[in-house]
Amino acid sequence: MEYDTPIAQTLIDQERLVGKPLDRVDGPLKVHGKATYAYEHHVGDRTAYGFIVTAGSGKGKAAFIETASAEAMPGVLLVWTWKNAPKQADPTMPNTVPQLHSMDVMHNGEAVALVVAESFEQARAAALAIAIQYETADGAYNFSALKGTGIVPPEGMFKPETQAGDFEAHFPTAPVQLDVTYTTPNQSHAMMEPQATLAVWEDDRLTVYTATQMANWTQNTIAATLQIAPENVRVVAHYIGGGFGSKLHVFGDAILAALAAQALRRPVKIELTRSQIFNHTTHRSPTIQRVRLGARKDGKLLAIAHENVVANLPGHHFFEPVALATTFLYGGAHRRTTHHMVELDLPESASMRAPGEAVGMLALECAMDELAEKLGTDPVELRIINEPAQNPEDDTPFSARKLAECLRHGAALFGWEKRNKKPGQRREGRLLIGHGMAAAARGNLLMPAKSEIMLTPEGRLVVKSSMTDIGTGTYTILTQIAAEMLGLNPEQIDIQLGDTDFPAGPGSGGSWGAASSGSSVYYACEALRQKLAALAGMGADARFEEGLIRSGNRSKSLADLVGASGLSATGEIKPGKTEKAYTQAGYGAHFCEVAVDADTGETRVRRMLGVFAAGRILNAKTARSQAIGGMVFGIGAALTEDLVVDTRYGYFVNHDLAEYHVPVHADVPDIDAVYLPELDDKANPLKAKGVGELGISGAGAAVANAVYNACGVRIRDYPLTLDKIMAGLDGG
Repeated sequence: MEYDTPIAQTLIDQERLVGKPLDRVDGPLKVHGKATYAYEHHVGDRTAYGFIVTAGSGKGKAAFIETASAEAMPGVLLVWTWKNAPKQADPTMPNTVPQLHSMDVMHNGEAVALVVAESFEQARAAALAIAIQYETADGAYNFSALKGTGIVPPEGMFKPETQAGDFEAHFPTAPVQLDVTYTTPNQSHAMMEPQATLAVWEDDRLTVYTATQMANWTQNTIAATLQIAPENVRVVAHYIGGGFGSKLHVFGDAILAALAAQALRRPVKIELTRSQIFNHTTHRSPTIQRVRLGARKDGKLLAIAHENVVANLPGHHFFEPVALATTFLYGGAHRRTTHHMVELDLPESASMRAPGEAVGMLALECAMDELAEKLGTDPVELRIINEPAQNPEDDTPFSARKLAECLRHGAALFGWEKRNKKPGQRREGRLLIGHGMAAAARGNLLMPAKSEIMLTPEGRLVVKSSMTDIGTGTYTILTQIAAEMLGLNPEQIDIQLGDTDFPAGPGSGGSWGAASSGSSVYYACEALRQKLAALAGMGADARFEEGLIRSGNRSKSLADLVGASGLSATGEIKPGKTEKAYTQAGYGAHFCEVAVDADTGETRVRRMLGVFAAGRILNAKTARSQAIGGMVFGIGAALTEDLVVDTRYGYFVNHDLAEYHVPVHADVPDIDAVYLPELDDKANPLKAKGVGELGISGAGAAVANAVYNACGVRIRDYPLTLDKIMAGLDGG
């Protein structure tokens, strides 16, 4: 059903299980090594292994490929290049990702050959024996040099331009003005599990065990590429070792494994190497962000503009929606946001955790800090002063918004009143100590979702959905919802996810997974309750508890009611009127303390606090974990993460976890996340909002503002590496 009308009272409002810090129900499987990830699946004893050869050149042609040596090596079953690979859909067709379809190379890291052999080692050895000569073309690799060539991308899920009032007329007249430009680099998802696929054909039906966040999207993409019916493709993704957006798309491992398995009539398994992931798959676009703020002397914003340059491959229309938060976070009658996209011959830019807000707030929230200093106003108070009563761009009301409460509560918990207002004033030996803060905001989305439940004769409830769990806790949250609704214990719930033979779930992305899939389970349980009440001859006052249905002094066992066949029900939810009638988002506030070494410029985060409001919290433990994970992402964006481009050859140089630096345990000594009570009945029947990406939004800016407060060096080019800090300390 479409979610059109807010539900004031729901069947989970008592929160017997929902909201509690239940341990992950899949935890024992994972710590015992029994949770099967994509590459760990086995079907029969005839599995062959593939190894993809990726382009070692930038834009151009793989003009000459010699494969005879590879074909003659031990164990080799097939060798494909663009010359002999199976026909697939035309690459210009929507939702297709054909592999080895042309000698043309769009970017470094694109698949140019495939070897399949009896063992992985044999396939890899043969792949290394393939000789390739490239004809290179002039490629566009230097983002900053081409920033003036950007074009307005077409509108898709996001609007490339928004405006209200007349910014150009009112910004010059503002008593206090700020005009700053921030830049962020290419970033990699750097998740733990590589992309991997095991493909198996049974007659004309393909099953792929693959690492994907979106099982049904993957099903449709594979079907379209192979030019077969979607119902002839089954995608299985029971457990995923992280994604952060990198597994929203389909890559060479899935397509080539499927084609090779079809050709050989035996299972084929392909996994990308760690170094291949960085150039063969997607990444976050670099950005150039100009932020202009015009304010009265009391801090009230009059005009705000956020103008952005991003990048992607030619022919790809996704653009990093940098200004998403800017459209609704602060007031100001006169406003404008823009996005221009530069075409680069680099691997595809696509969604990475909190697309838009994650990088956009690195600039916006630092600009607010700079404005606060100009005004002589506390940064927390400046944000509260600019709280809008409704969405300042389209006048829609907020569904639920506790930003001011998060700011005040966080400031009190953190001890913000002890912060030195003047930078560089607190010192411990050679360490300069600083404190910074930033607001957090992440839009809330509801996606279509279906689920099916079955109450078995043994009194167990089985829940089925193609929804995935990428480590975020979906198995656990759905267990809590189902157990709460039917009065069962968590041990009586069996959650089955990640299979396109099940009802279509929303998948994991955009922080929509828990609320969307959870709402479909909620409605399925509501339908089953009605069926059980009718069988028991009870009315709407029936209570479900301890495996029984009760009304007055009567009770009946659920297992007895369903009989030998069991009893099933389905649930479905779709976005409805509430999605357009309200501006929905989660909010929060980040506070950070850093130490900057005055001699070396090295920065260490000493403690960090996030306070958030995101509707009903479905599991206190997993939600806190998600927020902390997001904050760690923010630390990486602020201090270490930079996917470096070799502008001569068009590839990412630091394509492994030794050189692409993400924060580790030693980088995050004291971090905590707190949620304020909130219910958002405009969002969905669970009254919950997404938490997975809220934690990263604004986090990096809090770190950057703390660095400035520590040493007085304002760096507008991320990441804030020690060389940039030293240059500022030296007066550069």
